[in-house]
Amino acid sequence: MVHETITQQRTFFATDATKDIAFRVAQLERLHQVVRDHEKQLCDAIYADFGKSPHETYMTELALFYHEVKTAIRKLRKWSKPRRVFTGLANFPARSYIQPEPYGTVLIIGAWNYPYQLTLVPLVAALAAGNTAVIKPSELPARTAQALAEVVAMVFPSEQVAVVQGGVEVTTTLLEERWDKIFFTGSTAVGKLVYHAAARYLTPITLELGGKSPAIVLRDCDVAMTAKRLVWAKLLNAGQTCVAPDYVLIERPVYDQVVAAIKKEMEQYPQQASAMGENYLRIINERHTDRLAALIQTSQVTFGGAVDRGQRFVAPTLVEEVRWEDPIMQEEIFGPVLPVMPFDDLETEIQRIREGAKPLSLYVYSNDHHRIGRVMKRIPFGGGCVNDSNMHLSNSRLPFGGVGESGMGSYHGYHGFVNFSHMKGILHKAFWLETPIKYAPYTSWKRKLIEWLVE
Repeated sequence: MVHETITQQRTFFATDATKDIAFRVAQLERLHQVVRDHEKQLCDAIYADFGKSPHETYMTELALFYHEVKTAIRKLRKWSKPRRVFTGLANFPARSYIQPEPYGTVLIIGAWNYPYQLTLVPLVAALAAGNTAVIKPSELPARTAQALAEVVAMVFPSEQVAVVQGGVEVTTTLLEERWDKIFFTGSTAVGKLVYHAAARYLTPITLELGGKSPAIVLRDCDVAMTAKRLVWAKLLNAGQTCVAPDYVLIERPVYDQVVAAIKKEMEQYPQQASAMGENYLRIINERHTDRLAALIQTSQVTFGGAVDRGQRFVAPTLVEEVRWEDPIMQEEIFGPVLPVMPFDDLETEIQRIREGAKPLSLYVYSNDHHRIGRVMKRIPFGGGCVNDSNMHLSNSRLPFGGVGESGMGSYHGYHGFVNFSHMKGILHKAFWLETPIKYAPYTSWKRKLIEWLVE
């Protein structure tokens, strides 16, 4: 079944229908409209899986999709035009340009934590670039995956876009096929397996992974606003966010103040499963709930700590007196548990972060432009914010992606279009002049002329 779908998509792509800009725009407009029309169906499904309210579903899942698809519709003709570049005297008379070209049939493997956003936004980029696509949503939020499949099937025939559901065995089958491009969102461990599978056919790949994203709070920050923004970013989606601040380093002079402000902010969130309501989410499943419970050392908890396995609930939890070698600092937390650590010397902390894997995101809270610049320039990371967290991915003019173990490649807006395009370089030369310098016999004057023209 999978192989047949890919074959159908390759056959359709070979007709060159997707290279027509009007066709692409019509596809995107149809996708936008059908998602709008079936927003309630999508919201009901994700509520059943996560307890995510329609408001939060719109804010964290659909709003970015709507922005991306409307931007692509508006900008696609401009993005798709050949872009002239300087040719140089060595090729006179000629013109040079870059022609965006779709890869072909692409595989998009989505993640469970934002199941609509992390499949539909890459899909927008893939379609804008002129590809056909197979989507493999995560099987963990089963109702959400089914709703997504139903909505996509209303928009596209399977030879253009198809959703393939299933577990690890289905993903394994998909990765055995030859693709023109693979886009994966998920954990670093699984990303390595996807990368290995892509290497078999030298398939171009984008990996959107994760890691331990630090927040650095300096002594001159606005304490109340810092705590408000940090806690919101950490507890959004119950901490199941790849760019969430994983841990916080707080300069010692303001440590007590910032910790007190963080606790005050956390008090506004449910402390027991019975109080969850619609403003706080469940953990995806019991296995992840158990994993988070194991990371919480009771002696280190200074706020929260409640876990209800049956309700898949983990309370907002603050952990202090954390050491770098503790288990909670050895893996991405991916939940509403926030370790905080005081520090005295900024340079020491910069070096410590640099010694580890390059984080997906980094956040610094300060009004000192010199020290902000020091952090931003000296620590490699995918993307981040100054005096906020998570919000850099809401600006589609910024490329979003990781570096090193946190990923490779970026997308959003024009960057997504480029991600799913081969940027074909073309030199177009005239017949009316041809100099002898590149032809034998090779002489010293020809060498000198080449040096003058090329260097």
